[in-house]
Amino acid sequence: MNKELMEALDILEKEKEISKETLFEAIENSLMTACKNHFGKADNVKVEINRETCDFLVYAEKEVVPVKEDVLDDCLQIALEDAKEISKKAQVGDVLNVEIKSKEFGRIATQNAKNVILQKIREEERSVIYNQYFEKEKDVVTGVVQRYVGKKISINLGKADAMLSESEQVKGEVFKPTERIKVYILEVKNTPKGPRINVSRTHPELVKRLFESEVTEIKDGTVEIKSIAREAGSRTKIAVWSNNPNVDAVGACVGMNGARVNAIVEELRGEKIDIVTWDENPGNLIQNALSPAKIVAVFADPDEKTAKVVVPDYQLSLAIGKEGQNARLAARLTGYKIDIKSETQAKDAPGFRYEDYMDEYEDEGYEDGEYEELSEE
Repeated sequence: MNKELMEALDILEKEKEISKETLFEAIENSLMTACKNHFGKADNVKVEINRETCDFLVYAEKEVVPVKEDVLDDCLQIALEDAKEISKKAQVGDVLNVEIKSKEFGRIATQNAKNVILQKIREEERSVIYNQYFEKEKDVVTGVVQRYVGKKISINLGKADAMLSESEQVKGEVFKPTERIKVYILEVKNTPKGPRINVSRTHPELVKRLFESEVTEIKDGTVEIKSIAREAGSRTKIAVWSNNPNVDAVGACVGMNGARVNAIVEELRGEKIDIVTWDENPGNLIQNALSPAKIVAVFADPDEKTAKVVVPDYQLSLAIGKEGQNARLAARLTGYKIDIKSETQAKDAPGFRYEDYMDEYEDEGYEDGEYEELSEE
């Protein structure tokens, strides 16, 4: 029996990742519960389990009294006559350890003891799963689509199920059962029914984590992702910077023949990704962020976090983008409020002083498309 118990504990430890010590404690508590159900109390009951052999001993600490007539409570006292049968050295007033045979427990007490063990195993299993996924919070994992629950999607992550709510789904994405997808773990909550895991397909960090897993240079710290702006399902802009002058940050993210970025685009179901170079100079960064539009000049105010951008007339719609998307993402990426004007609009705009700036550019020898940060005083 003890060998079978040890084997069972080994299996539980391996499959459920529950430590043996926790299981031993559960068994001890179950035996205490059985004693309480059998005798009505278990304040003086002790349980000892040998961790190596699984041998266990259940005993009650009883006070030795002179004769049986003096025994007021069988659970707490024992007559000297009976005590002598256990230990010949027993004396009145001694506290004697009297073994309790677990076989004597009734069916109800035994069932309750079993329930205590099972309950502890379930609690520990939930705790292990919670800790496992709590460590993965704010990270990307691969899951298998199970079914639609109303407008939500149930996704199996291996040892636990996650829920992809409607607000965290990319508009237009449709999944089939058994399909494997990558999701970003937003939050892991511990509940009485087990961990509740909320995931996302729209979070900007999903794209960031995908680049970290796909691009070796980002993983080892050579290339940094400085900023990211995303409109899920449509377009993402990401600004990267290389700590090594010999490494092209944008090239590393794109990969040979676009292999790296294409793998991410495929995972995101065709979402467009613009990768631009980060620059400490706001003017340079804003021009990069507005790519692929060509820029004539950028007038950035770092204090107000605003910028006025001048583009050729024929590039205005490209700079703004469809429904303003390009300009909107560039603003999120840079943290600047960007006002884009064509050359014609800029010349006519009151207070813009476009010609004064262009005179300064010409004096410095700049050509169209070249610019620097200029403060508006």
